[in-house]
Amino acid sequence: MTRFGRTVRTRRERFRRDDARFSLRQVAMRIGIEPAYLSKIERGDVAPPSEATTLRLAQELDADPDWFLALAGKVSSDLQEIIRKRPELFAELIRQLREAPDDAILRVVREVRDGDW
Repeated sequence: MTRFGRTVRTRRERFRRDDARFSLRQVAMRIGIEPAYLSKIERGDVAPPSEATTLRLAQELDADPDWFLALAGKVSSDLQEIIRKRPELFAELIRQLREAPDDAILRVVREVRDGDW
């Protein structure tokens, strides 16, 4: 079982304890895939699904979409487009932040968000 599959199953089953609508079959139908396919995803028998399916799963299971995409080994198409516009700069930025503690990264995010450009 993959980490992505385990996470999907764990979250779905946690919801199912309180709400029968979170059966494998019902979740699969709501997000537009076959129940057998969702079962294979949860067991890790298939690669994580497309970006669109992963985002629907994240919404259905009340998960952060970027976190779910990362677990699936994907980057959202909007972020890919941003990176494609300035690949060298973003590659360098990400490499420089690789070992930075979370609080340092949050300071950078706040500075960019609040900066006066």
